Amino acid sequence: MCGIYGITDHDSNFIQQYVTTCKHRGPDGSKVWWNPEYKMTLGHNLLSIMANPNLSTQPWKTPKGNTLVYNGEIFNYYELKKKYRSEFAGITGCDTELLAWGLDEFGLDFIDEIDSMHGFAYYKHKEEQIVLSRDHAGIKPLYYAEIDQGLVFGSELKGMLDKVPGARKLDKLASSFQSRTGCNPLRNTLFSGIKQLLPGETLVYSLKDKKFIDSKRIYIVPNGNKKFNAEEFRQQVNNTVKRCAIGQRKIGVFLSGGLDSSVVAYELGKLQKINTFTNRMYPEVQSDEDYNSDANAAKVLADKEGYTHHEILITPKEYMTAWDQSIYYMEQVNFNPSMAMYCYTNKFMADQGIVVTMAGDMGDELLGGYPKYQKMFYGTLPKTWREVLTLWLQRLKRPKNFTKDIIADELLLDELENCYSDKLWNPDDPVGSYMALDCVTQCPAEFFSRNDTYGMAYSMEGRFPLASKTFMQYCLDIHTRHKLNQSETKIMIRSAYNGILPNQIINKTKTGWTVPVGLWLTNKMDKDLENFYTKELGYEKLKVVTSSQKSAKMLIPDLILKHWKKTYKVIDAS
Repeated sequence: MCGIYGITDHDSNFIQQYVTTCKHRGPDGSKVWWNPEYKMTLGHNLLSIMANPNLSTQPWKTPKGNTLVYNGEIFNYYELKKKYRSEFAGITGCDTELLAWGLDEFGLDFIDEIDSMHGFAYYKHKEEQIVLSRDHAGIKPLYYAEIDQGLVFGSELKGMLDKVPGARKLDKLASSFQSRTGCNPLRNTLFSGIKQLLPGETLVYSLKDKKFIDSKRIYIVPNGNKKFNAEEFRQQVNNTVKRCAIGQRKIGVFLSGGLDSSVVAYELGKLQKINTFTNRMYPEVQSDEDYNSDANAAKVLADKEGYTHHEILITPKEYMTAWDQSIYYMEQVNFNPSMAMYCYTNKFMADQGIVVTMAGDMGDELLGGYPKYQKMFYGTLPKTWREVLTLWLQRLKRPKNFTKDIIADELLLDELENCYSDKLWNPDDPVGSYMALDCVTQCPAEFFSRNDTYGMAYSMEGRFPLASKTFMQYCLDIHTRHKLNQSETKIMIRSAYNGILPNQIINKTKTGWTVPVGLWLTNKMDKDLENFYTKELGYEKLKVVTSSQKSAKMLIPDLILKHWKKTYKVIDAS
């Protein structure tokens, strides 16, 4: 995993500064390349996973003399090497070499062949075109902006903010959408003038014309035309985990105690000795849920399978210690009160020598893990794609007041539909269509972005076997009726791994991997934590807010937003 940066101008000083700002993305090397004749400058930070760093330095010169900067992994690398063994003479063992060759030989069609997570920029010298591409599920980010010099782009936002005029002003559309839904999967980012490639999107920009001239989009569609087979399902999980285990670096698994991370750990454990990590909360509290039930279930599996298991103790001290870093690396706002804990967990794993992480994200979206899917399936089904989008827009019971001037719902719906077309609509499986939408909106905006920013902050590559192109399509080919019933969610994974995973996991009620900061405040369990929020709010306001757990939980997003605006010097949209 790496960082890529570029500008359609000869501006090596800016790109070098961008590379330096994001040096955490690549401790194994960095390089800036430019072409004065065509006014193109590219930069790269290297985190070497597949090959010797000396053999994988980028920007990469392709066989036909083009230039590539690439952030990601091609998980079907060995299959493609075998398929093209008579044509592709790879010598480095690096998937960058394969991607460079494939783009030269097949153009954008080669993107259909790779099962990857990626963000890359491919500069075609003779045509004076730059191709920007993001993977099918939006696992890896790629941001861009059109400015006077042409196009500027990169893996992180923070390095381009002062290059884009007015970028520190809140984008009205993005902030309105996030206020309404809690996250922002649109093309516009929260920073005015800066956009993000959508999941599965590839854009072609002409340096001569200073505009985008072509595009391509990969959709993983909910066909819903296959039945469930337990043995086949386990084989598919095994295959995707095996593919995602490629490379030479130490792997650590986020073991939450839920079904998805447990099957990832179980299948990886069949291939190699593994390190697993979970969080244990202290002081321990129980209210609406047992906040250590995840840790308890994870320990049962780890003990049974003999994993090298690490329990990361999360106290108010660790939470406060990681607060500032969690805000800085967040880039786009995530209102989850557990963000500081996630940031601390990534640092802990890196300190243990982990370079590659694995997690079970997207399992709920593919396998019917949320009660909202049950409610929809056994209630009133949407009849059109527009109705699916309307339901998605209404996903929050209490929208967050991110900005005062909120755009009307119909306009937000228009923009959502502009970004996510009815190619994801299957009238024979409306709930499957909603799940497919969640896969490319909720997952990248809330989960993958969190993993990329916090993992790469400590030079770790995050992988999600259940979000591979092959596994996604396999699951979305299975109709929703096989995934849930009126009394239970995720019945496929429970059935397939019944008798294999411990009963404590198979029968476990779904809980969030969350920190009980609201309860810590409400019960006044830590004086330093109370003082931290008193300083931010004033004692009288804190006393009112922490009068109940619900009020305390609502407090945290307000502080996240306040600190994010301060950290990035963001002003509200006018």
